[in-house]
Amino acid sequence: MSLELSVDEHPLLDLGALVTTFPQPLGERPSSAELLARLSLAAEAPLARSEEVRAQVRDLFRHGGYKPTGRGKPASEYLVKAVGAGKLGPINLAVDACNVVSLHSGLPISVVDLDRVEGALRVGLAPADAEYVFNASGQTIKLGGLLCLFDGAGPCANGVKDSQRTKTHPASTRTLSLVWGTRAQAGRTAAAVEWYRELLAAEGAEVEVLLSGGA
Repeated sequence: MSLELSVDEHPLLDLGALVTTFPQPLGERPSSAELLARLSLAAEAPLARSEEVRAQVRDLFRHGGYKPTGRGKPASEYLVKAVGAGKLGPINLAVDACNVVSLHSGLPISVVDLDRVEGALRVGLAPADAEYVFNASGQTIKLGGLLCLFDGAGPCANGVKDSQRTKTHPASTRTLSLVWGTRAQAGRTAAAVEWYRELLAAEGAEVEVLLSGGA
């Protein structure tokens, strides 16, 4: 049975969504050398990041009143900086594939463990007072006006920092990925989703595309 995901109306959002089932828990299924080799700014890829894409993603996040700057910048920008500085190593297959596509497409991507979410799933703007813990040390991010994934317990992922509550871990076997694309870049979300699907399938995972972009 397909996962149900509702998406609030938004004039700029072009969302991609994939459900991935891995043949083994992530802790037992390391990423291939071929996948990890793509975590390089110089690696060949079907999509190329650009300053135009960076600016348009910021416009997408800014639309609801969120300020996508400094420590609150889109995750795709963080990846470029981390990879360029040699500070991004393998995490797990789900996250590594996400990082490859995000790095080269310039689009932020969220990954959540579907066994850790609660109830119905929805994408929409976070209320002004919303926040959540995003890492194991208990640091929080203020979410007001930012596009987020919500489950029955509240916001749990976005294109800046995903919630610690629903992050993948060594026992994870089923994930939801969200590609936070913008309508200002026609076709980019669809291309990113297809490449993402191909990369995961090449690693032996089963992938169901819920939303392919093109909104």
